[in-house]
Amino acid sequence: MNRTNGSEGAPRAARIDTFAMPTDLPRPADTSALPPVLAGPLLRRLTPQRLVLWLVGSRPLRLSLQLVFAGSQPRLIALDGARCRRLRIGAHAWLHLLDVALDEPLPTDTPIEYDLLLEEDGRQRGIADWAPHLLYEGAKRPDFLLKSRLDNLLHGSCRKPHFPSADGLARADALLAGLRERPQARPALLMLSGDQIYADDVAGPMLVAIHALIRRLGLYGEALEGALVADSDALYAHPATYYRREDLLPAFTSNAALRERFFGGVEKPIFTSASAHNHLITLGEVLAMYLLVWSPVPWTLIRPQPPALEAPCGERYAEEQAALDEFRAQLPQAARTLAHLPSLMIFDDHDITDDWNLSAHWEETAYGHPFSRRIVGNALLAYALCQGWGNDPDAFAGLLGQVEALPVDADGRLDDRAQDRLIGELLRFRNWHYRLPTTPALIVLDTRTRRWRSESHPSRPSGLMDWEALCELQQELLDEQAAVIVSPAPIFGVKLIEAVQRLFTLAGHALLVDAENWMAHRGAAQVILNIFRHSRSPASYLILSGDVHYSFAYDVQIRHRERGPRIWQVTSSGIKNKFPACLLESFDRLNRWLYAPWSTLNWLTKRRQMEVVPRIPHRGRRGERLWNGAGIGQVLLDALGRPTAILQHNADGSAPTRFVRPAELRRAAAPAETGEAELARLRRGTE
Repeated sequence: MNRTNGSEGAPRAARIDTFAMPTDLPRPADTSALPPVLAGPLLRRLTPQRLVLWLVGSRPLRLSLQLVFAGSQPRLIALDGARCRRLRIGAHAWLHLLDVALDEPLPTDTPIEYDLLLEEDGRQRGIADWAPHLLYEGAKRPDFLLKSRLDNLLHGSCRKPHFPSADGLARADALLAGLRERPQARPALLMLSGDQIYADDVAGPMLVAIHALIRRLGLYGEALEGALVADSDALYAHPATYYRREDLLPAFTSNAALRERFFGGVEKPIFTSASAHNHLITLGEVLAMYLLVWSPVPWTLIRPQPPALEAPCGERYAEEQAALDEFRAQLPQAARTLAHLPSLMIFDDHDITDDWNLSAHWEETAYGHPFSRRIVGNALLAYALCQGWGNDPDAFAGLLGQVEALPVDADGRLDDRAQDRLIGELLRFRNWHYRLPTTPALIVLDTRTRRWRSESHPSRPSGLMDWEALCELQQELLDEQAAVIVSPAPIFGVKLIEAVQRLFTLAGHALLVDAENWMAHRGAAQVILNIFRHSRSPASYLILSGDVHYSFAYDVQIRHRERGPRIWQVTSSGIKNKFPACLLESFDRLNRWLYAPWSTLNWLTKRRQMEVVPRIPHRGRRGERLWNGAGIGQVLLDALGRPTAILQHNADGSAPTRFVRPAELRRAAAPAETGEAELARLRRGTE
C-alpha cells in the first residue's frame, strides 16, 4: 500500500459531528518502543522444497532463516527479494509474507529446528530473544516436522474469543508438548476449516481493544459510502460504534433488509442467536482482529478502558470481558501451536459475515449497496492476506500486486476508488480452493463463493458448490487411491437438523436456521453423491468438516456395492464454541428415534442409497452420537488413508473422546486414561 500526498478519488462527504469516547489510555509518543514482531511466525504450507511462513512486524524487518537438523550443517538463508514480500498495512504495521524455495530438499520425518534471525543495529536476534513464549521448555528454537504422508491430522473450526470455554488451540499445544520426545507421533498438519475469526460476532471489549490497537499501530483508515459516518475515524468515535452499529445506516426503507442482514442480530431460536451489533466494518478493524486472536504481543501494547455504556450493554460488556481475559491467558500456547505445526485454512461464513452468500437474494442485497459491499470486501481482503495466501501463494501473486499498489493519502487513509476496485477483483476471484499433492491427496473445498444459485427461487439456499466446481472436484479425484476432502459444512450431517432447516426454508425463513447444508439443494446434493459413486473414485474418502459447533463421526458405504468406496465423515467443532447443551441433547435423541435404520423417514432422504452408521463418543452416557465440547479433533490414518482412530481433544483438559464403532463401545468405555497415555495406547494398536 503506497502512501501519497492526496487521494485521486472524488471528494469525501463532510464528516458528521461525533463524540469522542476514550477507550484506552494515551499511547506513548515514542513508537520506537514497539517490539519488532507483532504476530507470528505462523507456519503455513510446508514441503521439502518450499517453506511458507507469515508474520507481522512493526517496521520492515531484515530477516534470515536458519534451519538446523541432524546429519547436515545448519543452513542460513537471507530472506530478501521474492523470499520476503512486505506489505504495509499501517504507520507501524507491516505484513511479512515469507516464501522460501529451497535448492536442496529438506528431509522428511525428521525434526527440523528453525529460527528467524532479526538483523538490527549490527546484531542478530533470534526467536528466543524476541518471542520466547513460542519455545517449549529447554528448546533453543521452534521446530517442525515434514511428514512423508498424512498419517496424523489435527483439525477444527469455530474459534470465538469471547465464548466461555478454554481454547482448543491451547489443547493442541499441550498435545504437542507431550510429544516432544516422540516426533514421529506428531501431527502432519493442522487443518482449520472455517470461522478462524468471527467478523460478525465481536465482543464489546474486543472491539475496544481493536480500536486501541488501530490507534497504537496507525492502521490505515478509509472513507465509507452509504453510512451515516463519512470515514473510519468518524466510525470509531461515534456513540453507536459499540453495540449499536445498525444505527449507522441511513434510515431509508431500502436499507431495512441490509440493516437486519449485517447488524440486526437476527434471532434464530432453533439453533443460535447471532450477535452482530459489533460487526467489523473497516479493513483496519479486521486486520487488528487477526493480530489480537493470533498473538499475545499486541495485547501488551494497549490498555483498553470500558466506554460509557447503558446498563444492559454494560452488564454484557463485563461478562464478555471475563471470557476474553481467559482467552488472552491462553494466547501464548495458541501462538506456540501455530509456530510449530503447519496450518492450512479455509473460510466459512463468520470469517466474512453470517450466512455469507446464503442465497441469490442475499447476494443481490449485500453486493447492491456500497456499505455492505465494503464490509464483505474488507473481510475478504483481510482473509486473503492473513489466511488465504499461506494456503497457495502462487494463486495470490496478482492480488498482492494490487494490494501493494493501493494509494494511501497523507492522513493514512486508503484511496476509496482503488479500494473498491480491489474488492471487485476479490469478489470475482475463483481460486480460494486448493489441493496438496500429499499421500493421501488433500483437497480443500471453497463452499462459499462458487455456489449453485436458484434462479426460480432466489431466496432459497444456494447449493454449496455449483456444477462447474463439482465437475472440477471430480477431475481432481479420478484415479486417486485415497483422498482427504475438507468441506467446512459436513457433507453427511444430522438428518433431523437438516429436516428442520428444510421446513424453515420452504416457509421462506432460511435465514432463521442457518439453512446451509449439502442436502438443501437438490442439484448439488445429487452431484456430490454421484461423485462418490463414480467407478474411478478413490477407494477411501476422509471428509473433514466443522461449522456446526458439535462433533461427530460417521462410517458411510454405498448400499449393494461390496468394493466401496469407504467414506468417513469426521466433524470437529468448535475450537472455542459449543452448541446449546439442552437443545443438542434433544436433537440427538430425536434424530436417533426418527431416523433409525428401520425408519420410513430414513428412506425419504436424498442419501438413501448410502448406508450411514454413526460412531459413538465413548465418553457419552446416554447413547449420544453427537459430542458437545470445545476442543480440537485428531484423525490417525493407516497406509491406505483409512482412519484408525478418531478423537476429540477436549479444551477443558479432560481425557480425549474417541469415536468408536458400536461393536467397539464396550472396550472403549473402560476407565479412560488421560492425555497422551491413552493416545499412545491407541497408536500401538492395543485398543
